[in-house]
Amino acid sequence: MISEVSEVLFAFQIHPLEMALRLSLAIICGLIVGWERETKDKPAGVRTHMLVTLGSASFMLATLEFGAGLPPDVVIDPSRIVQGVITGIGFLGAGCIIQGNSGIRGLKTGASVWVVGSVGIACGSGLYIVAAIITAFTWITISVHQISATVNPDVD
Repeated sequence: MISEVSEVLFAFQIHPLEMALRLSLAIICGLIVGWERETKDKPAGVRTHMLVTLGSASFMLATLEFGAGLPPDVVIDPSRIVQGVITGIGFLGAGCIIQGNSGIRGLKTGASVWVVGSVGIACGSGLYIVAAIITAFTWITISVHQISATVNPDVD
């Protein structure tokens, strides 16, 4: 009885260490982008970006794991989960955008929250290189803006 329950509880298609690696990489990528936002005192910082990447990766992992355990005649479409995650994160990112008398603020933070959602999906899918490249490009894009703002403060 206990062995049967154990087999059901621990019958993964993806090895648990692989799952931990995917989720850990998601957290690290979120940390990198979030750290830049946090040091600039932006509304969404390290924890927000880490949670978005972790959540996206976990939704993707759960979808892949669930789909792998289904009978062959039942097909699951992971792209539907991707669409839902990205739409939901889009609303979260939109919450970072504020329009005031001095103009619109938070666009880059909102965009970075949205992009790290895709990083989490890449991590959850096991696309480590893609996740690393997206993270690096995101960090560079945000940092380049800081450099250009220093040289010419009127440019956004």
